[in-house]
Amino acid sequence: MNRYTSVTHPDINNGDGFRTTLWISGCGHHCPGCHNEWMWDYDAGKPLEESWKEVIMGVWHEYCQGLTISGGDPLMRPEEDLLEIRDYIKRYRKVFPTKDLWLYTGYDLDELSPLQEEICGLCDVVCTGRYVEAKRDLSLPFRGSSNQSLYNIIRDGGGNLCFSEKE
Repeated sequence: MNRYTSVTHPDINNGDGFRTTLWISGCGHHCPGCHNEWMWDYDAGKPLEESWKEVIMGVWHEYCQGLTISGGDPLMRPEEDLLEIRDYIKRYRKVFPTKDLWLYTGYDLDELSPLQEEICGLCDVVCTGRYVEAKRDLSLPFRGSSNQSLYNIIRDGGGNLCFSEKE
């Protein structure tokens, strides 16, 4: 079962504009120097479903550009939990079709399973890559180390998922 530790809003540190950020518990990457080390515990916080009302209340504001899902690592979990996250994102998309969605993961694109890739395909922007303390670069927008990448998610004319590096 997915758990979350908090919902923050307004948030300007985890994506473009004013946002609401959902912090999902659990990460096994254990990157040295991680600024969210307290979120490594998969059992921390409350059940994910309990975050829905608070997320809705945050994103509902006209000034809020969208939702960011971070953690921990929202994609580092068993398939059953990934399905719950996928369904959560689909529900968000129905309620807020014009608001964007960002997702942070420690995985690189070539490490994604088909289900993880499907989840990324439901997002507008995905930040990939583990934090590497030796590559720390605070001048980079919305990421902590130079090996991490931001991707705009687009579909080509045939409906194929494309990751386009975001400036």
